[in-house]
Order: sequence, then C-alpha cells, then structure tokens
Amino acid sequence: MTYYSGSVAAVPAANRDAYLEHVRRAWPLMREQGVTRMVETWGEDVPHGKRTDFYRAVQAQEGEVPVFSWMEWPDRATCDAAFQRMMADESFPERIGEMPFDGKRMIFGGFAPLTADGTDRGAGWFQGFLLAVPADKRDAYASMAREAHEQMFAPNGCMGTFETWGEDVPRGKLTDMYRAVEAEDGEVVVFSWTAWPDRATYEAAGKAMEASMQGQEMPDMPFDGQRMMWGGFAPIFDSDRG
Repeated sequence: MTYYSGSVAAVPAANRDAYLEHVRRAWPLMREQGVTRMVETWGEDVPHGKRTDFYRAVQAQEGEVPVFSWMEWPDRATCDAAFQRMMADESFPERIGEMPFDGKRMIFGGFAPLTADGTDRGAGWFQGFLLAVPADKRDAYASMAREAHEQMFAPNGCMGTFETWGEDVPRGKLTDMYRAVEAEDGEVVVFSWTAWPDRATYEAAGKAMEASMQGQEMPDMPFDGQRMMWGGFAPIFDSDRG
C-alpha cells in the first residue's frame, strides 16, 4: 500500500532557485532508494492564523516561505528501510549537498493513505492542510473528507482530495508536527492536500463555497478546526513531469 513522507519547511524567498536545484539533485538519489514520486510546492497564498499556521509550524523568519512537500513510496517497509540506509551512509549528506534552508526547523512524518478521491496528477495548484484528529474519530473524519470532496470540492473544479494518517511522526527538539497543530493526547497528525488545475479555479471555488455556506450553521466536525492550518501552494517540482 502506498505510503507517504510529508514535510513542511521554511525556505528563504531569495533561495528559491537554490532550493529547486537542491530538489532536482535529490530526486535521483531518492528514486534509487525506492521513492516513486516526489512533489514540492511553494507557498503563495498562506494565511497567518490566530492560533496555528504554517509559518509558526516551522518558526519561519522574516522573508521565509513555507514549502509543503511529500514523497510517495510503494509501502512503509520500503520507506523505513531506505531511511535506515541513508542514516547509515556517511557519504549521503555530501551527495545530496548543502540544504538552502534550516533543516532543524523542518517538520516531517510518515503517513498512510486514509482517503484518495480523484487525482493530483498534472495539478497546477495545491491546497495543503495539517491538523490533529482524535484516533477514535478516524472513520468519521474519513467519511467527512469523502463527503466534502463529492459535495463541495469536486463540483467546484477540484481534481482530487488526499488525506493521509500519521503513523510515524517523530517528536522534535525544536519543532515537530504535534507541536504545530497543538496535538492533544490521543490525537493523530493528518497531512492532506487538494489538487486543482490552477490557482484561478481554486480561488473561484473558495468564493463559491463560502457563498453557499452563508446563513448556514457550521456542521459538527470530528476534529478541532481552530487548530487546523492550510494554505495555497504552487508546484515547483513534480517528478511525474520530469
């Protein structure tokens, strides 16, 4: 079963080209390790939140941009074995090169697919999410996500909705995904994204969905929406596109 490595980093805007060069250098090395696809997206419409947001998640400094990324693996076993090899390979850091961002503030984790509706192949825009869901509400959350895609996102032009469930999310010394979403005991980190043909379609859909909710009460959600973070991201690298 497909498995994902999801991450969020803060990259200086001035280092965008250097970051892309770093990604292009990393891709063949990760492909050798078993990665089947690698996607990197650059924050272009990332709001600051009252309680949580992608900037605080990675302790972004002035002039830094949130980058939302993931790698696809054929299964978790391949992923786990690959990271063990990379950690043991003393030459790997030199081969991948210096990172044009502060890796100590990057947050990451391993995720199993929870729902996958539609496609994210060929998307020109992504909306990324990070949130915490109580473990005992896993099925309720999955049902809500599928319903949202069918009734709201897809009718407004969304290509696909993907929800992934945290299975190997480490605790960090400086930052981590649990702290990013202020996770409570018994909660699981969820890393998810929606795929759109372009930013214009995404923005029009947002306005249409907001208008459709006018005068209606917000439905009960199986998670604390106040701790969810989201943003709009432009793809800068997708290994499927070469």
